Amino acid sequence: MKENVKLTDLVFLSDKRKKLLLFLKDKPRTMAEIQEHLSTDPVSILPQIKKLKEGKLVVQKEHTYELSLMGAVIADKMPPFLGTLEVLEENFDYWTRRNIEGIPPFLRKRIFELKDCRLILPEMIHMFELNPEFVEKLHLSTNVLAFASYFHPSFTTIYPELAKKGVEISLMLTEPVMQRFKKDYKEELCTFLNLENVRVFTFPRDAKIADFTVTDRFFLLTLFSREKFFEHESLLSSEPEALKWGSDLFSYMLKEAIQVKKVELIL
Repeated sequence: MKENVKLTDLVFLSDKRKKLLLFLKDKPRTMAEIQEHLSTDPVSILPQIKKLKEGKLVVQKEHTYELSLMGAVIADKMPPFLGTLEVLEENFDYWTRRNIEGIPPFLRKRIFELKDCRLILPEMIHMFELNPEFVEKLHLSTNVLAFASYFHPSFTTIYPELAKKGVEISLMLTEPVMQRFKKDYKEELCTFLNLENVRVFTFPRDAKIADFTVTDRFFLLTLFSREKFFEHESLLSSEPEALKWGSDLFSYMLKEAIQVKKVELIL
């Protein structure tokens, strides 16, 4: 192999080489194991193994192949990188048109955990309502963490309904939204706060995130458009990694949030 061949080309220009490096990440493998995993034959895979050996990424020890130290370093970083590309490619138009400033840096690095997200588009007949699928999934949940930086009239009914059914609810709202609740729905808010399974918080600054909800069943994320208008398009996932990502986002914001007590509304 020529010395000037770039590692990026060696690793990423062949799907077989890429998959082989990932397959060898955990332990050495025999040729039979490699063939079975890649669904290929020796004629197809041996040239790729040869290139990886020449590139000092793979070594052969008797009848097994394993990663070199340099190969192990590269393979260890490949899953999050490839996962991030996959997530962004799945919903490329959405991500390129969204403002992601509100996502903290440590979670931007974990964007790959939002794999298999489905884009939820509002139908014209439900343009000013909560998404029906979101509402259905919400009613099947037993634990809800929700954040919103805009007011929606349905919030005044759907969360109390869930809470009365015993669902654990932590609701976080930005200051302007909270003020709207206190002004126009004070009685409903007091009743809501009376429930033992409810916690309500005020987030004291502009979160730069439209809304997100994470439950034991799903994660839904709505980001603001980079333009001046608001498109209520959301990403929805039921993958455990996405649920963990959403839960970590809520926990991060909770550090700044201020819990609302009923006594504050009475005074």
